[in-house]
Amino acid sequence: MTGLTKTLTALTAAACLSSTSAFYMPGVKPQTFSRGDEVAMKVNALTSIHTQIPKPYYRLPFCQPAEGPKMASENLGEFLTGNKIQNSPYTINMATDVYCQKLCQQTLDSVDTIMLKKHILYGYHHNWIIDNMPSASIGSTENGQRQKHYAGGFPIGFLDRNSSGKIKDAYIFNHVNIILDFHEPEGMEGSFRVVGFSVEPLSIAHSFHGGFQWDGESSEGYTKLLQTCAVGQHMTKAAVQKNQIVEEGEKILFTYDVIWRESDVEWASRWDIYLNEGNLVPAQVHWYSITNSIFVVLFLSLLVISILVRNLKRDIAGYNAIELDEEGDEEVDETGWKLVHADVFRPPSNMPMIYCVFIGSGLQLAISTLGAICLAAIGFINPSRRGSMLNWLLIFYMLCGVIAGYTSSRLYKAFRGRAWQVCTFATATLFPGTCFSVFLFFNTVLAFFRSSGSVPFLDILIVAAMWCCVSIPLVFIGAYFGYKKEAMNFPTVTSTIARAIPKPSNILMNPTFGITMAGLVPFGAAYVELFFIMTSLWMDQYYYVFGFTLVVYIILLVTSSEITALLVYYQLVSENHRWWWLALLTSGSVSFYIFGYSVVWFQTLEPSKLLFTYILYFGYMFLLSFTVFLVTGSVGALTSLWFVKKMFGSIKVD
Repeated sequence: MTGLTKTLTALTAAACLSSTSAFYMPGVKPQTFSRGDEVAMKVNALTSIHTQIPKPYYRLPFCQPAEGPKMASENLGEFLTGNKIQNSPYTINMATDVYCQKLCQQTLDSVDTIMLKKHILYGYHHNWIIDNMPSASIGSTENGQRQKHYAGGFPIGFLDRNSSGKIKDAYIFNHVNIILDFHEPEGMEGSFRVVGFSVEPLSIAHSFHGGFQWDGESSEGYTKLLQTCAVGQHMTKAAVQKNQIVEEGEKILFTYDVIWRESDVEWASRWDIYLNEGNLVPAQVHWYSITNSIFVVLFLSLLVISILVRNLKRDIAGYNAIELDEEGDEEVDETGWKLVHADVFRPPSNMPMIYCVFIGSGLQLAISTLGAICLAAIGFINPSRRGSMLNWLLIFYMLCGVIAGYTSSRLYKAFRGRAWQVCTFATATLFPGTCFSVFLFFNTVLAFFRSSGSVPFLDILIVAAMWCCVSIPLVFIGAYFGYKKEAMNFPTVTSTIARAIPKPSNILMNPTFGITMAGLVPFGAAYVELFFIMTSLWMDQYYYVFGFTLVVYIILLVTSSEITALLVYYQLVSENHRWWWLALLTSGSVSFYIFGYSVVWFQTLEPSKLLFTYILYFGYMFLLSFTVFLVTGSVGALTSLWFVKKMFGSIKVD
């Protein structure tokens, strides 16, 4: 327990450092501008938390660049996560304000009208980017107070409903106030850096002075003054006289203001307000969660130690005393876990190969996830590098294929399995094959919906090549070394005939009851952080307290392992020697609660009535829960194997 205490102390310190210091991104160089330099603005895919189906930005009738949309350079992780970043027609120059600049005019036909209304109904949002910073959204509450959100972009429009809640009309935000904060670093006079980016969307039914009607193409329209915009003044919500309705035949004029403000925020700290959402979620919430989780794991550790150490000392002393008394004539009845010494290491009677595959795959996932979280905790994975988390997860997962092959082969050899080629191939393909099949299905459906979330065929080939040419060979290499080693030694000899298992004396000793209830404690320890992770995954919120995540991850594994060891001990005491699958299912049962929680949490999204939204959400949550099952199940099962070997290695048996 000394090592565990030191580990928790170090992890808590890491959490403290990652939460209190300014946000710093190793390897990210700040971009510096002079006054008047062009500051490029890019647009990402349109997103909606209600449908979970991202759409291409220029699929709707928005203004396009003069030379047409062009894709920005993206990495594999960005494509896999649905990011499709393109250039935009907006012209922005450093420290140069713009007043009601005309961008373009679009005349809506029937298709455009239907598309716009549908996307407004489903709550789609713009996602703009300047200097690698996403746009915050400025809006108004029902009381008229200004409110700013730093994640999820800003809406493309709004709906007007009557008193009964029925939709009357849809309106589009055709004017934006682009508000940019800039900072002049000390000692760099005349050089500026962008440290803030927010957008205030407005809906304005524009009209020209003198009743001028613009066709949207002639250059004359760009020089005519607008009756709806005051010269030399930035547009405000109070100055809007009429909103721009979305109807067939409507001429929608898109305009924008650019407002520059000097700021004292330094470049290294510009992401801080995004990550804490303007102090919307205080850091104390995470600290309370961590403190609660640490108390849970310490209490559970003390409980397990007190029960197991006391009971095991008594049992071992009693069993060894019986061995000494065997020289006498009197017969002593044996009870408890020693009775199953000839069966406790008997290979699982049900699907031993699948068991080995699950343990190998779970350990591979556990180590790769730990590596990615550690990199995120020290800042190498951050929001400015979109898709970096997924990239590193893929890299770690592939490299850890050696561990998966080695672990599954060692177990399978201990079970005296003969089809080692099949076991190794299953280890290399079962979990990634399942994920890849689900991914291909969703990608095909997303392509049918013309979603930007559909991954290009070339990137699918890259992922398949990484799997077939790197991951699978590494699994076979690990398996080769695993089979080459001597078989695992067990402290007792397994008998030819299996011992009958008595019926449980009460419901508490029923394995099914134990498996069902065991997941409650680790789920309770990780519940608060799980809420924030779910919000980040499905509601486009930023999550970057990976120091806390690291601590919670360790706590999740420790609590699952301790409870599993305790339940395995009591099952052995009740003479149930079939503990292999019991240990895996007990420690993996937290995943059942995570999936159940996802069912309840789903209503938070206010999901659309699209069937695919439900399939997409629950399909990916099933994969996530299955991953947690393999991770916690493998760690708990290996801990139980070590524990059982120590138990039976401490007594004398025939």
